[in-house]
Formats: sequence, C-alpha cells, structure tokens
Amino acid sequence: MKKLLLATAILFGCLPAFAQDNAEKRAELVERLRAAELVLQEFQLRPETAIPPAIWAQARAIIIVKQFKAGFILGYQGGYGVMMVKKPTGRWSLPVIIDATEGSLGFQIGASTVDSIYIITNDETPRLLFNRRFNVGVDAKAVAGPLASEAERTDRPILEAPVLIYSRNLGLYAGATIKAAQLARDDRANFILYNTNYRLPELLYSDWVSPPAEVQPLMTLMQRFAP
Repeated sequence: MKKLLLATAILFGCLPAFAQDNAEKRAELVERLRAAELVLQEFQLRPETAIPPAIWAQARAIIIVKQFKAGFILGYQGGYGVMMVKKPTGRWSLPVIIDATEGSLGFQIGASTVDSIYIITNDETPRLLFNRRFNVGVDAKAVAGPLASEAERTDRPILEAPVLIYSRNLGLYAGATIKAAQLARDDRANFILYNTNYRLPELLYSDWVSPPAEVQPLMTLMQRFAP
C-alpha cells in the first residue's frame, strides 16, 4: 500500500513538470510555423527568389525547410521543415512539422542556415513520408525551380519534375539537379502541436482536426499564393 501511495505521489508530482515541458515545446513549434510563414513571405517579395504563378498552379504540396550548417562548405546535418498538401477540394491542409537533415545544397561558405522551399508537383511524392522517411533527390527527382524573373525557363520538362527547389544563394540555373534534404516524419512534434494522437497522414489529408489559431495565418498565405 505504501508503495502504491508513493508511486501515485510521484506520478502526480511529475504531471505539472510534464505539462510545462509540453507547453514550452509547443511554443517552440509555433515559432517554427511563424518562421516558415516569414520565409514564404520573404521569398515572394524578392525577385531573385520569387516563385512564379505557373509553378504555384502546379503545386500539390509545399515543404518550407530551415537547415543548419554543420560543415565548412556543405554538410547540413540538422534542421526542420513545415509541410502542407493541397486537398482535392482546392484547400490547403494543416501544416505539419517534419525533420529535415543531411542536406547538400551547394556552395554556402559563411552561411549558418539555409532556407529552402520545395514545391511538390504530384500527389504521390508527399505520401513517401507515410513510410517515415525519404530522400529528396534520391527517392524523388529534385531540380532547381525557375524564378519569377526567369519566365523563359518555365518549360514542360521542369514542370514535370516531382520536386522544384527554391533556396537562397544557391546560384543554380533552373532545371539543375539538386541533392537536398532527407525528410522524416515527426509525429511527436505534431502530437504536441495539435494535442492529438492523429499522425501525419490524418493531419494532412483529413478534416478531423480543427486548425488552431496559430496555424491559420500560414494556411491563409498558402491559399493566397496557390488557390
């Protein structure tokens, strides 16, 4: 009996600390969403990074990636992404948090982070994450996407690539093949963000979770860029 009472006391004593830890983690995840929203806005405001309307019209999913430099020139080993898919109704899904690691995005001396946007042009590629992990550029061909200032490069072969990548300071011509990040599900992060046991497939493709206030600005922004 004493052992049971002791175990109960320990359990209830840990609950406030657990709740506080989850609240702090959720605040961090909300900041990731806000950072992704800012990246998207900044890309579209600058001619050297803006994604043209023809590409937005092809978009079936988007992943906004922040990677952190661990090597001298290449070797991005840490990072995260925010992913959304376009549903058959034309509405964009809830944003979900994913891991983005082991990227190699070109000559980046002096950069501590790299911001990238992956435009996915088919419905099959996002589902590769159902198996928890896939490599962009290996499991799905990835090429540098044409910019708004390069309308002449928005041709059919580029539009048929499964993944179009936009990344600051890449210095690559549209259509150049890129080895990018390894992407993986982060069900724990999304459990904390949405306070639900639903996982990535349900969050992306169902309407079972109502969007909390913190995710609505990013959803509205995507609906404006790619209605």
